[in-house]
Parts: sequence; structure tokens; C-alpha cells
Amino acid sequence: MTLNRLINLMPKDPLDLPATASANHPYHHGNLRQALLNASMDIIRNQGIGGLSLRKLAEVVGVSRTAPYHHFKDKDALLAAVAAQGFAELSQLLNEAILDEHLPLSDKLQQAVMGYLQFAIAHPTQYELMFGQMLWQDSKQTEFQRTAKDCFRLYVKIFESFEQHSQQSLNESPLRLAQVTWSTLHGLARLASDGIFAKKDDLDDIAKTVIKQIESLLA
Repeated sequence: MTLNRLINLMPKDPLDLPATASANHPYHHGNLRQALLNASMDIIRNQGIGGLSLRKLAEVVGVSRTAPYHHFKDKDALLAAVAAQGFAELSQLLNEAILDEHLPLSDKLQQAVMGYLQFAIAHPTQYELMFGQMLWQDSKQTEFQRTAKDCFRLYVKIFESFEQHSQQSLNESPLRLAQVTWSTLHGLARLASDGIFAKKDDLDDIAKTVIKQIESLLA
């Protein structure tokens, strides 16, 4: 499956709800925490992180000014939740590949690589937040950091599957292969986000080359 096709299949916003809230359509029922995350994504996407505040968020969702504080103690906690949601989505994609007993190992690897890039390109603002210094250097964001590291461990698990399937040691450890893969994908995603790899067809070809290089390390 090509990266272009994956992007077309991807929801425009991973935080979409069946019913969204806005200043014109106030929030009435359902999952308030998720509605707050939805609105936060909209604000960040259109105005940047600096445009987000809990007070503005309450106004957009149509709840009292104190309501968001029942779910997020401050803006940093809200941003951490938005970023953690991104890692949760990546984890879901990886788990689906890992748990699919009928999916060949090569296809699992392809889904892990292409799915990662697809997410990063479709949600650049959220992706930038997920890997920003603000959350990674904040010692209070332990829950967010744990969610991110749990996502990375799934990449390790994919390479452990290759090792178990071959019944012999790989040329590199599953941990090192996962680190190299993630580093490569992150660099590629940032280059695409910055407009250096502007053509999606070029990015698709580069991603396929990445997969081939990883497979050569697994030989």
C-alpha cells in the first residue's frame, strides 16, 4: 500500500467525535474530556500552541470556565494529553499489525513504517507537539512520556518477531533496529513537514527504500 493511499484513508483528525462542539453548538453530553481534546486540536492547528488557553477552550466547547480544570489541571497537562493521544493512535496501528496472525512479517514492517509517516504528514501540528522539548524535558509529564515509550516498545516487539521467526540472532539487536528505524522515520517526517520533501511520490519512494534497507539488516 502506498503512502498516498494511506493518507487518503486516514481520518482528517484522529480526535474527531460523532458530534463536535463549538461556540455555535455548545457541548451538551458525551465525553467532555474528548470534546476538549477535539477543540484543542482545532485551536492549535489554526492558531498554534500560543493560541490555546483553558479559558478559550471552555468558550469554544460551550462549558463553564472551570469545567476544563476537572480534566486538565493546566495548559501543559492539556497539551500532554493531546500529544499522548497521538502516540496512542500510533500504538493502535502497530498493535493491529503485531496481533494479525495472518499478516506476513514483511507486511507488518511496511505497515509500521508507512503508518508512522502517514500519521506524521496528516497531523503535523500534533506530531510536532509529540516530539517537542516542552513535554520531553518536563519532569512532571511522566504519564505522557510513558505512553510515548510504550509506543516505541512496539517497534522493538516487531523486530523481536523477526528474530523469533528466523530462530536465529539478527545482525543487530531488536532494540537497536527499532532505534534506527524510529530515528530514520522521524527525520524523514520532519523533512517532509519542513517542505524539503514536498512531493508525496518522492516520499513514498524514499519510504520504500527505508523498508528495503531495514530488510537488508534483517537478512
